Amino acid sequence: MGIQDIIEGKKQWRAHLARVKALPPDYRIVYQEMQKYLFKVGPVDLTEGNLLSGVVDFFEEGVAEGKGVLELIGEDVAAFCDDLVKDSRTYADSYQESISGESGTAGK
Repeated sequence: MGIQDIIEGKKQWRAHLARVKALPPDYRIVYQEMQKYLFKVGPVDLTEGNLLSGVVDFFEEGVAEGKGVLELIGEDVAAFCDDLVKDSRTYADSYQESISGESGTAGK
């Protein structure tokens, strides 16, 4: 990864954060909680994929339709996040593989 890639990545992340800041307060709070949760237990390729920008797209559509954030995702933010990453390889999977000596996916 060269310096140009790093600079471009930072520009994209800042643009992403600007979109998050433009969301209404309730959406922003839920997004931040989702982000924390996904960074802890989420997929290994979270930073390479477009999961978080997809969440912002989904939230922007909800705002445009006049819906509350909990109408979109339900009361349980963690369960919503788990559904988003259910078919993805997670850090927990990697850890289980490392302690059991297996390679490949851990049943996902």
